[in-house]
Amino acid sequence: MGLINATIRVGMLASQKMDLEYKILLITQAQMNLSQSVQDLMQVGTDYTDPESPAAKMLKQREAKLQQVEKRLIMLMNQYKTRLEMVSQELESAMKMRDNNIKATFSY
Repeated sequence: MGLINATIRVGMLASQKMDLEYKILLITQAQMNLSQSVQDLMQVGTDYTDPESPAAKMLKQREAKLQQVEKRLIMLMNQYKTRLEMVSQELESAMKMRDNNIKATFSY
């Protein structure tokens, strides 16, 4: 692989890495917001004295839906973290190849 190709590859992988890190950050923020929503629902749910009331049942259903969303977010974050590890390793490899190409090209 030539020096130009290696440099382009490093740039592309660095871009992918930053994109994955940003997605993980967004998911983390969404999880925090979701956790706050679940806590708010639980607080409102405890204010009702009758757990069999329609409002309390509706709150339980919403809480269950929010927990399902949270599970999906965790799965998605795990996928992104796995991809981030792979991209990071590939980036290190590409950087070594680029450095080796620089040494080979400019050594006399």
